[in-house]
Amino acid sequence: MSRNKSDVTIAALCAFFKAAWTPRRHEDPPPASDTGARPSSPEEQAGPGAGGAASTLWRMRTTVKDAPGSLAALCTALAGHRVDILSLQTHPLGEDTVDEFLLRAPAALASADMTRAVAGAGGTGTWIERADAHDLVDAPTRVLGLATRTALDAAELPLALRQLLGRCTIRSLPATPADGRGQGATDVPVEGVLEDTVMRLRAPEGGVITVERPYLPFTPTEFARARALVELDARLGPRIPRGQDVLTLPEGNDITVRRADTGDLEAARAMHERCSARTLALRYHGPVGDADRYLNHLLSPRFGRTLAVWTPSGRIVGLGHLLWDGDETEVALLVEDQWQRRGIGRELLERLVAMAVEAGCASVYAVTQSSNTGMVAAMRGLGLPLDYQIEEGTLVITARLDSVGVVKESFSHSGELGNV
Repeated sequence: MSRNKSDVTIAALCAFFKAAWTPRRHEDPPPASDTGARPSSPEEQAGPGAGGAASTLWRMRTTVKDAPGSLAALCTALAGHRVDILSLQTHPLGEDTVDEFLLRAPAALASADMTRAVAGAGGTGTWIERADAHDLVDAPTRVLGLATRTALDAAELPLALRQLLGRCTIRSLPATPADGRGQGATDVPVEGVLEDTVMRLRAPEGGVITVERPYLPFTPTEFARARALVELDARLGPRIPRGQDVLTLPEGNDITVRRADTGDLEAARAMHERCSARTLALRYHGPVGDADRYLNHLLSPRFGRTLAVWTPSGRIVGLGHLLWDGDETEVALLVEDQWQRRGIGRELLERLVAMAVEAGCASVYAVTQSSNTGMVAAMRGLGLPLDYQIEEGTLVITARLDSVGVVKESFSHSGELGNV
């Protein structure tokens, strides 16, 4: 990167701006468990600025010529609006460079004013959005945290990619499409493909992971980081946390709740065989005979997380799924007939929602039928704001998670189930 002598003074320049307009004070660090940005409320985004005035955090990207003085011009333009530069990353692109800033600006300063100032300093293709305190984590720390989470749980890979790359849509496609058409894994080389706002990576199990971000092109640096996470996942192989929780039913029997994956496929199929046609139809919304086809997908950590309820005799009697659906999250439940109305469904749903909150999901939705009173009651029992939509006779219930105050700790205690 050819920033040369004129940019040697940039660090001193930025330090001057910080000393001139930002009082020295203690900043509360972000939670240690958090490794990436997610949308926040205006109250979280705003904070004290110069002289105690309200300020706002912003993330901004802009493209400039990779030439001496280009970054200094941007810093000068931002300083003219009393904007404090908190962090900076550069993404070389040959003759150009993408500069990514974390900024603290006066609350009264509009994003359009910053964009115009940057354009006057030579910036093009500028993109800006609100940030929050989670963005204060520096990039190496964030990537290491995401790698750790991915190493512990294969289901974390889509979430890690989303937190690494910001607002994007991530889809996992099978190696061979069901209809025999479309793009399969054979079309994607091992090193992956980067095409402006789309990257395609070969999934560890042989499929394709597609990441799309229409509003902002990916840089080679982001592509390399994403590919490294996928390669780490491939080297470690299938894995899920093996913690479990023993719960007591109202009648005194104990059951065990733990994570499940494709290794539990046969036990899940056996539960299907014991379920009535009505129970399967309420869950899968299609021909009962096709229910088994969904299990391999549902149990794969690549598409989400699954909780299974086991009896002491080794039978699965309940399944709860948290499914990554592009940039949305679905919850789904299935409880064997003779084990219904014992609180198992509610317990599974509460744990799945706790996982969604922990993963930074803004909402979860359930697809069911209005006649499925058990699922409707379980969603209402969460005590969260709910939205209801009827689509061709199917009920979609969406729970907003921004009002969840305390995340329930999964697999950390024994408890008793209510009679619901």
